[in-house]
Amino acid sequence: MIIYGVSLSPFVRKAMAFLHEKGIDFDHQVVMPGGDDPEFRECSPFGKIPGFRDGDFTLSDSTAIAHYVESKFPEPALIPSDPEARAKAIWFDEFGDTMLVPAGGAIFYNRVVASMMGQEGDEAAAVTAEQETLPPLLAYLEGLLADEPDYLVGDSITLADIAVAAPFKNLEYGKAAIDWDAYPKTRAYTDRILGRDSFAKILAMDAAMMGG
Repeated sequence: MIIYGVSLSPFVRKAMAFLHEKGIDFDHQVVMPGGDDPEFRECSPFGKIPGFRDGDFTLSDSTAIAHYVESKFPEPALIPSDPEARAKAIWFDEFGDTMLVPAGGAIFYNRVVASMMGQEGDEAAAVTAEQETLPPLLAYLEGLLADEPDYLVGDSITLADIAVAAPFKNLEYGKAAIDWDAYPKTRAYTDRILGRDSFAKILAMDAAMMGG
């Protein structure tokens, strides 16, 4: 198996962590979004990352990759089979991808990526994300974690935890101004998930790219 992309992308980080949690060996090919490598473009015709290859089978989109891998390698289960638990895991995956990632992306892109590309970021957009977009999302998670569960769904890690935790590193990289005293359970939960072995090598790659 091959994952194409850069680990600084929360979507690539999510796909890679999912494979690590499965105990599946894979190659990682560093490709930037929109890259023109023909093997990458075969997997991702529109240049989105991650791209994915398993033999002759190609695919893009982190959620599609997770569901394919879960179907092919069902143990350990990372997407529950129980209807209610499965639906919850799918919801949290959607929440991570379509709400947390864009909010964090406004901060990360304008404070980090733009500079890497020699451009001036939109600081106003980053501040709006910090002050308006993120707080309701963090408050929602804090409420869910009021009883300090180890995981969002069930009693073991699932796609839900991977998808929700993955974007939080980009908030750190973008030096997001967050009053973590208001969200202590969210901070403890995301730190715990991101501290798992499945994220360790990925975050080491991040550090190298960030010059740390």
